[in-house]
Amino acid sequence: MRQIRRYEAGEQQPLFLTRGTGRRSSLAAVAMLIAVWGASAGMGKSTLCAGLSYWLADAGLKVDHFREEEILTRPQFGAVADMFRATGTVDVETLMAASAEFVSAVLESGDDVVVADALVPFVPTLLAMNYPDETIDAFMTDLTEVLAPLSPVMVFLDGRAEIGLSRAAAREDDKWLGWYVDKLGRYEVTPPVTDVASAVRYLQRERAVTLDAVRRNGWPLVMIEHADERSPVEVLQVAQRSLAPRVGGIV
Repeated sequence: MRQIRRYEAGEQQPLFLTRGTGRRSSLAAVAMLIAVWGASAGMGKSTLCAGLSYWLADAGLKVDHFREEEILTRPQFGAVADMFRATGTVDVETLMAASAEFVSAVLESGDDVVVADALVPFVPTLLAMNYPDETIDAFMTDLTEVLAPLSPVMVFLDGRAEIGLSRAAAREDDKWLGWYVDKLGRYEVTPPVTDVASAVRYLQRERAVTLDAVRRNGWPLVMIEHADERSPVEVLQVAQRSLAPRVGGIV
């Protein structure tokens, strides 16, 4: 696995980065998975993942920043990518097998922390594939057991989906929002998506199912409220305060 790039002394750093102490912390005895999710696109997941990765690496931890798009290129998820490209769907058995390979790869790599952008627990993927609630429940129970060696923690950026979509649309080109609505509309999701308003309703359900599944399976959960109203620096600082005790008292 690729270790996150470290900044050298005097090198320009991202404006959102809040540095740690610069010393090496007492490393955790086992690897840790920080799973970052949000109430919708545009909440700042990718920016937060980058900030957390630099912060943890700056403290001396070996960090793997798993970007959202890398599920299509990481070898452990090769079968997932192949199935999706061939059929447009992914089954739970393939997702579970890939997750087990991912855990083994992390443990073999010697990484201390994986910061994963919109990866596990795959609930939005399962909803998009129209799996029933009982299948999602059973999958989450098994996934929690598979991921246990990585002590997963979820960081959830909460906020209003309509604001998040507006922010994402402003960040992308003027066709993005239509593309996003069309993408959701191609799946048999409940409620069906035909426009922005129905996309917001679906995202509210996605949020509820994801958080319920995580809570019922005992994942530690860091909720960052009103992420749609906070600056990237504020979001990062809230996450740092909540995560620091779990990663060895970095700050």
